[in-house]
Amino acid sequence: MPDSATIIADAAAIAALVQVGERIEHVAHYSREDISRFATLTLDLNPVHHDREAAQRAGLCDVIASGQQTSALMSGLAASYFSRDDGVARSMLCLHFNFAYREPIFAGADVTMRWVVSSIEWNAGLDGVIAQLEGKALVGSALAVIARGTVLVRRAS
Repeated sequence: MPDSATIIADAAAIAALVQVGERIEHVAHYSREDISRFATLTLDLNPVHHDREAAQRAGLCDVIASGQQTSALMSGLAASYFSRDDGVARSMLCLHFNFAYREPIFAGADVTMRWVVSSIEWNAGLDGVIAQLEGKALVGSALAVIARGTVLVRRAS
């Protein structure tokens, strides 16, 4: 059985990696060109991502970003944050991400992406902290994307 000093040291090591309540936020501007370029790179040739007139024929006011554009940006934001070295070198593995799309994101929008760590648990077998994340993407005050994620954060060797 570990002694109290070991438990305190372990808790401090876990807290140095990731803590409940940690927040990540980034604002991205979605230009018409960025939307079309991303859709092309991901082989999404749906005209609503490339052609304003086609988007309008589909009942939209402008081209819209593909869902995977916001998913990719939010996944990258989490990966960058949890693999940072701010005096504590970390490595990170994505275990699971889930995205639900609530509203379209139109060209010209500024999108605020946020993640919050909702829970953490030490996993001895994986030698790291499993962190549960709650995320969202907002355009102004409108909720465009709801996200959940599970990541493994370890001390980098």
